[in-house]
Amino acid sequence: MKNLAKQSPKKYLNTAGYIAANAWHNEAIYPFYASYKVTHRCNFRCKFCNVWMEKTPDLDTDGVKKVIDNIANSSIHVLSLEGGDPLLREDLGEILRHISTKDMQVFITTSERDFSKYPMEEYTRYLDYLHISVDEGHRNLYALDKLPEFIKWGIPITIQIVVTKDDIPALKAKIKRCYECGAKAVVMPAVHLDDTKDYFPDTGEFSSEVLRLRRKYRNTIITPVGYLKGMDTIHCDASSIIIDSNGDLFYPCRTKAEKAVNLTEVKLLDFVRSEQARRGRKAMAECDRHCLWYQYYATQYYTNPRHAMSSLMPYIAERLGFGTARRRKRVMEGNALVSSEWREEQL
Repeated sequence: MKNLAKQSPKKYLNTAGYIAANAWHNEAIYPFYASYKVTHRCNFRCKFCNVWMEKTPDLDTDGVKKVIDNIANSSIHVLSLEGGDPLLREDLGEILRHISTKDMQVFITTSERDFSKYPMEEYTRYLDYLHISVDEGHRNLYALDKLPEFIKWGIPITIQIVVTKDDIPALKAKIKRCYECGAKAVVMPAVHLDDTKDYFPDTGEFSSEVLRLRRKYRNTIITPVGYLKGMDTIHCDASSIIIDSNGDLFYPCRTKAEKAVNLTEVKLLDFVRSEQARRGRKAMAECDRHCLWYQYYATQYYTNPRHAMSSLMPYIAERLGFGTARRRKRVMEGNALVSSEWREEQL
């Protein structure tokens, strides 16, 4: 484990203050999680995704750094570099080194099949976590065979699994594999986006299976219980934000593809306090689309007093060296008995 303790006490205190302000106003004014899609370039054409269809240009290195500086000077505590696939940016190492000077937790989400093409040992030095998308849509299930190799990079690995209406029965094998190797898993439904076919799973079947697996394989699935139990009734909020590859801020949300300001030009903290942002949050609260985009619905459970403990427990166990941390340590030492049953079950 490399960077999990790098955030300063001041950062945690500031984050707590922003969360308290949100609670006082009963509104998610201040976001704490940001997804920055640094490129739309992708090696995949997933049937449930429309990101790869976008033609938005990427910022150059200096532009990306400007957006990151803006984020770092705001309420954001966790930054996820996404895409497309961020590994396709040739300047990713320079971007990560720049982020490492900021007081934030950072991870990247990739769906790469062949990591040998990239300097992962270097990249992971600057990361707190690494998310790897593995599912039928990405056609890269064999990446689970290499999970022990990824674990040896020395940072917590999370397998990000998008579940379509056809893939629920295959979920158990993937979660079991993560459990055995000491990896975590974030499980999310395939949201029906514009210009894609509808592969969204039945919410009752999806939630009951993920909750069952969450109980069976403790501290492995990080999808919050509150999200899973309330899929038919909960509403999203602006506790997290998504930023496009040109620096545009999707606000109130990515699903509707509505953009508000460009973060190379406008301070994020100034914007979220503005009347324009307030109207955006009102529109979000009144939206009847109920897309269940994971980021807008699930992240709120990490700050909700009623749900925070169950949502944070996998991370707390990680810090204390229990559960996945112990299994990951055995994998790194080459002493783990990791079965191949997931492959037989998958087939």
